[in-house]
Amino acid sequence: MAVRHQLIRKPPAAVWSVLRDGSLYARWVVGTDDSWNRDGRWPAEGSEIGYVVKFGPLEYRGRTVSRVFEPGHRLELESMGGRSGSVRIAITVQPWAEDTLVIVDEHPLSGAAARWHNSVLDAALQLRHRAMLSRLARVVESGEHSGSYAEEGGPRVGA
Repeated sequence: MAVRHQLIRKPPAAVWSVLRDGSLYARWVVGTDDSWNRDGRWPAEGSEIGYVVKFGPLEYRGRTVSRVFEPGHRLELESMGGRSGSVRIAITVQPWAEDTLVIVDEHPLSGAAARWHNSVLDAALQLRHRAMLSRLARVVESGEHSGSYAEEGGPRVGA
């Protein structure tokens, strides 16, 4: 299990504005070249985003399903990796004074990823999470994303 945290210098609603936009995942999820909202309901439970990972001329198209969505607090995802199995990614968003503490907890759920899970894989995930959370902080703090958020009550639906 790989757990990592990042302090983001914006309020939680700004973080949620980015998390709610499935098209922005490729900007902050390490290894993803493109992402899109598959069904127009992201991140409602059961909704999906699609993504592309490229390795030179090879391309893999996958999907990530929202399994738990507690607006303003928690988003738990299952990323489907084909034959390699699936992984659980839990993202917790907590107010930290006027900033936000984001905690990511990831571990394999099924398939080869779960069978071969070990401390070396966890170390690699820690490195990936460090880069991913830094990228998330840059996207949120830059304010360049098109999402909007309400100061009270969290992000606006459909934003």
